Amino acid sequence: MTDVDALGIVGAFEPGDDGLAHKSRELTLGLLHLTDAPFSRDQFNPGHITCTALVRHPARPLVLLMHHHRLRRWLLPGGHVEKYDASLADTAAREALEETLVQIDRDVNPVLAGIDVHGIPPKRKEPYHLHHDLIWCFRAASADIAVTGEAPEVMWADESDWDRLHVAESIQNSIRRVW
Repeated sequence: MTDVDALGIVGAFEPGDDGLAHKSRELTLGLLHLTDAPFSRDQFNPGHITCTALVRHPARPLVLLMHHHRLRRWLLPGGHVEKYDASLADTAAREALEETLVQIDRDVNPVLAGIDVHGIPPKRKEPYHLHHDLIWCFRAASADIAVTGEAPEVMWADESDWDRLHVAESIQNSIRRVW
């Protein structure tokens, strides 16, 4: 994955009337233009690109959510880009598998469903920084999911669950964009 590839992907994303996604798209384009290391997890200013998996249930209108072990919030699975990831979508799929053991249906092409720039609290030797998160939509190959060390709770959620779980507006907007 190169900066040029990422510029093309982010530049082609159309947020519609979603102001949060529009602002995040512009911030991410700025990151890609201003830095030589947009995928480095050690770049804290202006942050770095991460990838998230919005995984749709194979048969029902549900989305996979996990309760994040450190942030203590319901989120989509996702994380940092690794040098061996073939693409940004592959980063999101790998993270979903690692965190929830979900199998992605490889016959359905991933779609960029959203972009969300958000702050990450400091930890150990990392200062507060921004994740420029690319949210990729996939379909699961089966409904099988499992808890892991990073996701002590996982669930298939429908829209009626979002308020109770305090699902972020940016995630809700991304889900609606692909439904």
